[in-house]
Amino acid sequence: MSRNKKLEFVVVAAAAAATLLTICGLDVGGDTYNVPAVSETGVTLDATGSVRVIPDGVQFNFSVFALEGPSKSASEGANILANQARSALDSFKINKKDIATTNVSVYPEYSYSQDGKQSLNGFRATQSFAVTLRDTENSGSVVDAVVVIVGTDLTIETLAPILIDNKDAAKQARENAIKLAKAKAEDYADLLGVDLGDVISVREFATTPSVPQPWLRDVASSVESAKTVIDLGAQEVSITVEVHWAFKR
Repeated sequence: MSRNKKLEFVVVAAAAAATLLTICGLDVGGDTYNVPAVSETGVTLDATGSVRVIPDGVQFNFSVFALEGPSKSASEGANILANQARSALDSFKINKKDIATTNVSVYPEYSYSQDGKQSLNGFRATQSFAVTLRDTENSGSVVDAVVVIVGTDLTIETLAPILIDNKDAAKQARENAIKLAKAKAEDYADLLGVDLGDVISVREFATTPSVPQPWLRDVASSVESAKTVIDLGAQEVSITVEVHWAFKR
């Protein structure tokens, strides 16, 4: 074989080898070789398990405020009201860990005339609190005590049942989700005429419990019926799982 024919054969062989590597998914132009991963045959399913439970707490968020001429007077007035609210909470032995100050602010408040002239009304001082009430039976009484002692210088931002401890509910919801996903996978295996193999992967997606609108009853027909009553209702705890099963070969 002549030298030119040998050289031509080597070039053709090299080109064929490069083509084969490209077909196999190998990058011959750099240092990285991207080999396609072998996918596991099977079925991937997601399912949601839910449990309805009665809330074990009430979230009580409120603010006290004072409007005075000097900012110092407004701040002092808000401090007095805040301490009164704390004393009402303390009378029900609310744990200090369940009382959090969420905001303290002092700012000027203006009014405007029809011609657009601005005038200072005074300074408004506000202190906001987030309180977790664990004694749901007496939660309405706690709210009433704060309202009575603070008076009209109070706003309630949130008063709603909450789920504090959801471990048992989440465990049951997770169990329901896995059972439902497995039942689906077994149905697919039966329809395809194969056996269900091992679990390859599991992913969980927790769903935040929905907060129902609280029902507040405040009827002035008698002293007893005028008390605030918070109906807890029920909340749904849901967990979604995505499970990949292999099929036995």
